[in-house]
Amino acid sequence: MPPKKKNQLPPVAELNILEAEAEAAHLRREIKRHDILYHQKDAPEISDAAYDSLRKRLESIESAFPALAAKDSPTHKVGAKPAREFAKVRHAVPMLSLSNAFSEEDVTDFVDRVRKFLRLSDNEKLEILAEPKIDGLSCALRYENGILRQAATRGDGEEGEDVTENVKKIPSRYIPRHLSLSMRGIPDTLEVRGEIYMTRRDFDHLNRMQLEKGEKTFANPRNAAAGSLRQLDPSITAQRPLRFYGYALGEHSEPIANTQEEIRQRLQSWGFLVPEHPTGRRAGVAMDAQELLEMYKLFYEERPKLDYDIDGVVYKVNDLEYQRRLGFISRSPRWAIAHKFPAEQAETILRKITVQVGRTGTLTPVAELEPINVGGVIVSRATLHNEDELQRKDIREGDYVIIQRAGDVIPQVVKSLPEKRARGSKPFVFPDRCPECGSLAVREEGEVARRCTGGLICPAQAVERLKHFSSRAAFDIEGLGDKIIQSFWDEKMLQTPADIFRLEKYAQALKEREGWGELSVRNLLAAIEQRRTISLDRFIYALGIRQVGQATAKKLAQHYGSIGHFLDQMKECRNRDGQAFQTLLEIDDVGPSVAEDLVDFFSEARNREAVKDLRGELTIEDYISVQARASAVTGKTVVFTGKLVTMSREEAKAQAESLGANVAGSVSKNTDYVIAGEDAGSKLKKAVDLGVKVLSEKEWQELAKG
Repeated sequence: MPPKKKNQLPPVAELNILEAEAEAAHLRREIKRHDILYHQKDAPEISDAAYDSLRKRLESIESAFPALAAKDSPTHKVGAKPAREFAKVRHAVPMLSLSNAFSEEDVTDFVDRVRKFLRLSDNEKLEILAEPKIDGLSCALRYENGILRQAATRGDGEEGEDVTENVKKIPSRYIPRHLSLSMRGIPDTLEVRGEIYMTRRDFDHLNRMQLEKGEKTFANPRNAAAGSLRQLDPSITAQRPLRFYGYALGEHSEPIANTQEEIRQRLQSWGFLVPEHPTGRRAGVAMDAQELLEMYKLFYEERPKLDYDIDGVVYKVNDLEYQRRLGFISRSPRWAIAHKFPAEQAETILRKITVQVGRTGTLTPVAELEPINVGGVIVSRATLHNEDELQRKDIREGDYVIIQRAGDVIPQVVKSLPEKRARGSKPFVFPDRCPECGSLAVREEGEVARRCTGGLICPAQAVERLKHFSSRAAFDIEGLGDKIIQSFWDEKMLQTPADIFRLEKYAQALKEREGWGELSVRNLLAAIEQRRTISLDRFIYALGIRQVGQATAKKLAQHYGSIGHFLDQMKECRNRDGQAFQTLLEIDDVGPSVAEDLVDFFSEARNREAVKDLRGELTIEDYISVQARASAVTGKTVVFTGKLVTMSREEAKAQAESLGANVAGSVSKNTDYVIAGEDAGSKLKKAVDLGVKVLSEKEWQELAKG
C-alpha cells in the first residue's frame, strides 16, 4: 500500500476568503495553461498527478467557499478547446472527466455520498466496479450500422477533434472497423469510449527509432500516444504502435446492459480490449469501500508488472439505473471517481521569491526554483501562498527546499532545509508596497492576504481583469492570450473590456507587428466578433466581481433572467433595507459578504460606465438553462423542507434543477412552491404565512412528471 501523505499546507477550512480567492485565481491560471499544453500541444510541463492535485485543491477551495466557485478547469470544464488544425466534432453525450480521490477517506466519502444520495439502507447492497485508470488519450468511436464512421478526441468535453482517418490506421485487432450486426445486441448507433495508449515496450522501441532518425523523443507513453494520434498526416499515425482499451459507452440507440460490468463484457464480445484486472473477483466488483481499497492496493502493487502506464484506479457504480439517478454535477458524474496514485518529491534550490499581483490586488509570493526533474516532470516555479506561510515554514531565498508535485497544491514548497542554509541568510521581507504600481499594500485585521490599494490605477489589476474577461470561462476569445493582452495594454490599445470589441481600428497597425500578418489579425478579429453575443451568466462572471465565480454568476443569471432586470435590481440593492437586497440574500450561493461585494461593485460609477460601454458593443442573451428540459416547473422557484421519503434532498434538488426550476434555500414571497416532507418546520410555517403554495412530496412528483 502506498504510504499516506502528510498535509504540508494549512487545511482549506483555515483559509479566509481573501486568501482563498487569491489562491483560486492562481490555480485557475495555471490549470488553463496546463490544459493547453496537455490537450492541444501534447507538451505537458507537469505530470497527471501534479495536474490532478491542482484541480483537487481548487475543488476544495470552491467547496469551502461557494462564492468563489467557478467552472473553469476542474469544476465545470474538461480538457481544452480542440486545436484549429482539426475539424470539430460535437459530442452527442458530453465526454466529462472524473473527480479525484487521493486518500482512503476520499474513497469512503465517495461511497457514503452515493449511498446517501440514493437513500440506500444498510441492508441494501451497492456494487462498485474497479478498473485501472489508463494513462492515455480519451477517444470516442462512433459506429453506425456496425461500421466505424467517426472517431473524436475528448477536447473540452463538449467538442472534440475529428481524428477518424488517423484512428483507422490503428490495427483492426485493437479498433474493429466493422461490427457484425449478427453479434448479440449491437445497436444501430453505438459510441464506444476508451483510451488510445501505447505499451511501455512499444514506447521504448519508438524512442529508439526516433533517435536513429535524428528526431525528437517523447517524454512518456501518454505523450507519445497523443502526439501520434493527433498527426495531420495519417500516414505518420500508421507508423506508430497505438492500441485502444474500451471502457464505456457514449450515445447508443438502444440499451445493451443493466450494469457497467455487462458493458465491459459486451465490449469484449465485440472484439474490443478492456482494462485488465489483477483480481479474479468478478472483474473487480466490490461491495464496500474496504474492498475498493484492497483492490487499490493490489493495483498499486501490480502496477510495475503491467506493460502500460496507469495512474490510479477508477471506481464506477455498477448499476446503470443507479448511475442515471445519480446523474452529474459540474464536469463529472456523481457515480464515478478516480483514486490516484501518489506522486513524488525532490530537492532543489529556491533562487528568488517574487510577488505577483492578482486582478483583485492580492499579493501572492511565488518561488522561482532551480529547475528540477520530479518524476519525469520539470518544475521551475511553485506557489508560496502568503506571507504567513513564508514565516511559518521559514522559507528564504537561496534555501534548499523540498518540492512536491502531489498533495494540496502542486507544485508546492513542502519545506526548507535550514541545515543546508548559507551563513548570512535573512528572512524574506514581504513588501508593503505594490510591486506593480507602488501603492500601499495593506493587510486588514483578521485577514491573511495583503492587497494593493491602487485599484484601477494599478496596471497589474487592470491587465489581470482584462485577462479574466477574455478567459475561457468568461468570453473565451481565442487568440487573445495573456501575453497579447499585456502587449496591447502597454501600447494603449486596450484599457477597458469594451476596447476589445473596438480593436478593428488598429487592424493595420496589428498587421505590421512582428510575428503577425493579415491572417493572424483576421483570425483574432473574427474570434472577437464571434463573442459579441454572450449569455447572461458568462457576462456576469466576466465582470470580475469579487467573490462572484461561475456558480454564483449562474445563480444570479437564473434568478434575474435578463441583463436589464439584473442591473435594475442591483441599483435597488443599494438600499440595504429594501426588498431587492433581501431577495438578493435569498439566492442560493449568495450570502451577506457576496451581496455586499455585488452592491459595492455596482455602486462604483466607473464600473457602471464600463458595463454601459460593454452593453453598447454586445448582445447579452437572457438566461436559459441548457441542461434543463421544459416542464411544468421551468422557471419556478422551489424550496424543499423536512425529511423526504422517496429520494434524498440532494436527489430532489438535482431533479428540480434538471427540470429548469430554481432551488432556493429560504422561503420568501417570490417562492412558487414549498415541498414539505416529514417533520417540516419553520420554512413550512413561513410558506403558510406568506400564502405560498405547499406541495406534498407525492404532489411534487406528479407536478414534475407533468
